[in-house]
Amino acid sequence: MIRPTFWRTHIMALGGLMALMAGPSLALPPMWIVKDADSELVLFGSVHVLPVELDWQPPRLSSALRKADDVWFELPIDPATQSRVAQIALEKGLLPKGVHLRQKLSAAARARLDRVAVRAGIRSEQLEPFKPWLAEASLSVADFHQQGARAQEGVEQVLSTQLGPDVQRRAFETPEQQIDVLANVSEAEQIVSFEDTLKRMDEEPDTYETLISSWMAADLAALEREALLPVREQTPKLYKALIRDRNQRWIEVIKNRLAGHGRTVVIVGVGHLLGKEGVPERLRRLGYQVEGP
Repeated sequence: MIRPTFWRTHIMALGGLMALMAGPSLALPPMWIVKDADSELVLFGSVHVLPVELDWQPPRLSSALRKADDVWFELPIDPATQSRVAQIALEKGLLPKGVHLRQKLSAAARARLDRVAVRAGIRSEQLEPFKPWLAEASLSVADFHQQGARAQEGVEQVLSTQLGPDVQRRAFETPEQQIDVLANVSEAEQIVSFEDTLKRMDEEPDTYETLISSWMAADLAALEREALLPVREQTPKLYKALIRDRNQRWIEVIKNRLAGHGRTVVIVGVGHLLGKEGVPERLRRLGYQVEGP
């Protein structure tokens, strides 16, 4: 999914982490297992774009996928869905004719945009027709790509190729629903989010390394502090639409699934699984047995 400031949890580029990630005792990304009398549901927090070299897949996840009756993603994982997301993003992410992105930004943000765009390998003028949310997403993708991260190496893309022909593939949302989460946020919050991302990309270029190492080490407190807290504090309406409301909708789907029987794997962005409002803690409060961090 295309995301604003929240990208730092979901799309993490890899810098100088190969040595850190080479050790055999390295922890692996977080997993949770939810059980009732006749069901088992595995929750795995994904990163949507990763480099080729990163060995991130926990053996328990591989085992769960082999046994699964159904696997749930945020969106269907197929080329048609990817094309539809891009189409809707352009339909809803362009400014009115004659209006330019730069007009909406502070002087400091305009200067940062020029610097960050050069590092990302694009011209800042390419983003001028975009609303702030789409400009933020596009710049983030370009920056991560420049650093060697690829969408085809992301968790969902890799895991979808491992599913057997008998596994049911399910999705929580449609492309229209996902894009609407961002497109319907007020312009004021879009600008705050974009300017914060520009500031971080300009002043903290190594933040991605810290986040990816936190993900690999299942350091949930660090992930929440670095990725969720800024969104929650600076753009609370965006946080509500992007995290809280979607988590609640997904909980209802998961409850219905657990009311049946069988083995399920749920793969969603790791930010949806963090903290008191994350899916695992919400399930615990509802009385489900939840194993995990």
